[in-house]
Amino acid sequence: MKLFWREHLPLLLLQTVILFFVLLIYWLDGYRNLPTALYSVFFGYFLLSGYLLYRYVTHKSFYKRLSEPMEIWTERNRRKEAAPLPQALFELLDSQYRRYQEQIHTYERKQREHVTFMNQWVHQMKTPLSVIHLTVQEEDDPRLESIREEADRIGKGLEMVLYMSRLDTFEHDFRVESVCLKNIANDVIHENKRLFIRHYVYPKVEIEEGLTVHTDAKWLTFIVNQLITNAIRYSSGTRENIVVSAHLRGDDTVLEIRDRGVGIPKMDLKRVFRPFFTGENGRKFSESTGMGLYLVKEVCDRLGHSVELESEQGVGTTVRIVFRRMES
Repeated sequence: MKLFWREHLPLLLLQTVILFFVLLIYWLDGYRNLPTALYSVFFGYFLLSGYLLYRYVTHKSFYKRLSEPMEIWTERNRRKEAAPLPQALFELLDSQYRRYQEQIHTYERKQREHVTFMNQWVHQMKTPLSVIHLTVQEEDDPRLESIREEADRIGKGLEMVLYMSRLDTFEHDFRVESVCLKNIANDVIHENKRLFIRHYVYPKVEIEEGLTVHTDAKWLTFIVNQLITNAIRYSSGTRENIVVSAHLRGDDTVLEIRDRGVGIPKMDLKRVFRPFFTGENGRKFSESTGMGLYLVKEVCDRLGHSVELESEQGVGTTVRIVFRRMES
């Protein structure tokens, strides 16, 4: 109803101005019969009211639909309209909507095919990578150390691609359960033991036994792995500890990963969670992809956790994962 009056308000104003000037012309011409003049004004507004009533009745559903949200349009677009203009408009909208739906379905199909291909490719690449690991792990030849390092780097990259592709189907790929934080930290540190040794940094776990949170163990392992890998990379050669700790903060549980590395420049702090952002450190460390912290933030958001980051250039970086207390 409001939309109807807003559209026809200029017509009402125009009609008022026209009747005013008609009366003014007759008045200046010497016509002084006021009742007849008022009757003509009344008759003009009466005809206008009749037109507006007809317009409202024939276009009522049209204005109503224009005032409704888009989500419920598809259920009503195919109803016949009393007036030709609304009918033509909604036939056009219906045609455009069907075309839009077809394009969306085509895009979704291509996206599913792409994700399937990426998953299959990653799993296929893991087989030769495993063979490389088995071939070089028994040998003590220093020349093979670089092969081990590159194989580890490839493995990390493949894992990131795999988890990135799984984000689109995240709701079908997680299970919330009680997870022991110390076990997760120890598993990730054990997995990265060669990386610690290679970069001359040392892990330190300060988590009480039995401290648990409700989350998905697989995705949490991925998060911690990304954070510890970043901490190692940006602390390389410092011979400092990378501390993994956990504590209670009110009703929440906080998992903290702290390093004494190069730190993040202040101007980059607000952008570190953006995809593909590497910042100033990315120019110094060629391994940086700009996707690690982005994936950490995305996964935490979907699991209902929050991420806090503090860093000072030349001092180090602290990343906290905050697990909210689940309501019973």
